[in-house]
Amino acid sequence: MKQVVQNYKSGELAVLDVPVPGCKPGGVLVRSAYSLISTGTELMKVSEAGMSMLGKARSRPDQVAKVMQSVATNGLPATYRKVMGKLDSYTPLGYSLCGVVEQVGAGVDDVKVGDLVACAGNEHALHAELNWVPKNLYTPVPDGLAPRHAAFGTVGSIAMQGVRQGEPQLGEVALVIGLGLIGQLVVQLLTAAGVRVVGADPDPARCELAERLGAVACGDPASAAVEAAVAELTDGHGVDQVYLAAGGGSNQPVELAARLCRDRGRVVDIGKCRLDLPWNAYYEKELDVRFSRSYGPGRYDPEYELEGRDYPIGYVRWTERRNLACFLDLVARGRVDVEPLVSHVADFDDAVETYRRLKDGELKAVAVLFRYPEQTTEGEGEAAAPSVAVPAVRRGEATPAPVRAAKSPVRLAFVGAGNYATSMLLPHLAQREGVELSTVVTTTALSAANAQRKFGFAGATTDLDAVLGDKSVDAVFVVTRHSSHAELTRKALLAGKTVFVEKPLALTEDELAGVLAAVEESGNDRLQVGFNRRFAPLLQEAKERFGARTGPASLRYLVNAGRLQHGSWYLQQGTEGSRFAGEGGHFVDTASWLLDADPVSVYAVATAGSDDLQVVLRYPDGSTATISYVTTGAPGFPKETLDLVADGKVLRLDDFVRASVYSRKRWVSSRLPKARDKGQNAELAAFIKAVRTGGPMPVPLESLVATTAATLAVQAGLAGGAPVTLARA
Repeated sequence: MKQVVQNYKSGELAVLDVPVPGCKPGGVLVRSAYSLISTGTELMKVSEAGMSMLGKARSRPDQVAKVMQSVATNGLPATYRKVMGKLDSYTPLGYSLCGVVEQVGAGVDDVKVGDLVACAGNEHALHAELNWVPKNLYTPVPDGLAPRHAAFGTVGSIAMQGVRQGEPQLGEVALVIGLGLIGQLVVQLLTAAGVRVVGADPDPARCELAERLGAVACGDPASAAVEAAVAELTDGHGVDQVYLAAGGGSNQPVELAARLCRDRGRVVDIGKCRLDLPWNAYYEKELDVRFSRSYGPGRYDPEYELEGRDYPIGYVRWTERRNLACFLDLVARGRVDVEPLVSHVADFDDAVETYRRLKDGELKAVAVLFRYPEQTTEGEGEAAAPSVAVPAVRRGEATPAPVRAAKSPVRLAFVGAGNYATSMLLPHLAQREGVELSTVVTTTALSAANAQRKFGFAGATTDLDAVLGDKSVDAVFVVTRHSSHAELTRKALLAGKTVFVEKPLALTEDELAGVLAAVEESGNDRLQVGFNRRFAPLLQEAKERFGARTGPASLRYLVNAGRLQHGSWYLQQGTEGSRFAGEGGHFVDTASWLLDADPVSVYAVATAGSDDLQVVLRYPDGSTATISYVTTGAPGFPKETLDLVADGKVLRLDDFVRASVYSRKRWVSSRLPKARDKGQNAELAAFIKAVRTGGPMPVPLESLVATTAATLAVQAGLAGGAPVTLARA
């Protein structure tokens, strides 16, 4: 097998062929899927190895003291030989990974071969294809958690142990100094615990990332911004806790901690920074200085780590292994989001080059993962490519859609009356002849009353069941938060209603399957998802002028999405899905409509340190569509630009303001007013017509399902780091 090693004397890094470790009793043999590079601890070790002998001595005075003691005890020649022998040996790197159990040792009964586990330990969770891991240093991965996210388990446990040492309480304010990998995780853990967090780091990108992940405010520790934020949040008293997650030789972190901590506050050292405590400052405030020892109780205890002797939970609540399991549970439930921390994923074979790029500063990263090649059992051939199912649409015994009398109004109910409903849908419907706004349903009485007053709903309620049971309601609009779309759609279909649901239709494959199960059970397939861009008059005219294709096409779609305001519910990715999961269906649907087909595979990659994505869709005839979804662009640049190229022709769309087609004859539209028409009005007209006449829905259900599955495949592709096949059921 292969393993990453380093010679501490020469600094050489290598991927060596080494023997496979044996599966000893009390542990399991794990084949690595992903391992995490600690951009703090490991890079420090790599950098030290490249120093001169004097530099090494200066960086590790603790080791120098041991050498001097050995000289006094054993003499200089013997000590020299011992030290040189140790330095001129290969040492392993790595301590946090996720992999699959390949063999189970005697005495282990909590996992079996094939189980996915997260592993810890700088002697057992190494950057190697196979590792033997003792029982107390692994834990099963929760169902549904991606292996690349589970690989964060150990560093997550380090952050969690630091937070536990700070003993945070609801409503407190904390300062996190150093917003590298550990600091970013500490920010999220504190936020999940109900603590308001201020961050300090000289890197603006890291400050911005921490704010997106829950910090109230972040800034350069040398500026006045951090001190001002602390003063505002604490009424000038100072923070309750300071977490030192910084490294380096500066004493600035401990001095800043003393200045911004309240009287009798707590200072917790998690990283490895200089700790020359200014005596007066710490004495006058009687600050409580605490250290956090790695992953938690059990660390450095060979009876716990190697022999598997657990500590009774009544005496030691949170051990290494319990911290590891707790962190994975938080990630699985969306309370901690590690995906934005992934700056780069490298193939394991490129380990040496990856370390070089990190050391030289060529690769700027918060977290870097090694991805290991998938293994196959002898005779099985190549491993199957990851896939997301595109479920078949099965319709039960259908009830014919009613055809309304010409002068009979279409009666609509709205579930939800938020910003999109009140700005983009209801203004069009309130003015449309032959439409009656029957009832609006919201979770709060006042928002329902406001919508009723503004748009003329006949009734307002908070009782969804009453609306679904109202036989006079022809169609239900679901315009709520993303996490409720699928369930509300399912209920409305089962109640026999025609449904218009804003994107997304579903956030998971299970949710999508639940909607289709309702279609099959009820025979009601009267469903439209709010993919409005295909209805935009400007884009429809451009497609018509472009004409039919004879060969494959290339489509590029740039979405300059921009940053969200702090506090937006779109940032609640644990419950509401990622931004692309919520909005990406728009762009997938538009591409598929322009190419007259549904995609067969999806490949997605994230840009380091941001929410920016590149999504490549492949279609049956060889056409491709690339969607660049970016949040880091200039706000003054147009939001959406699109180019379609095929058969010697080019279609260009500029933000729904102007369109052009280049072929034998050039066509350029007149420039529209600033109020861009993205098709909402035309989409609603088509939907109302289908409800009134009982005719086909504006978009076939099969297309809605394919677009939703492709959007879900983006997240699967990001987690797996490989193209995802869209498998038709």
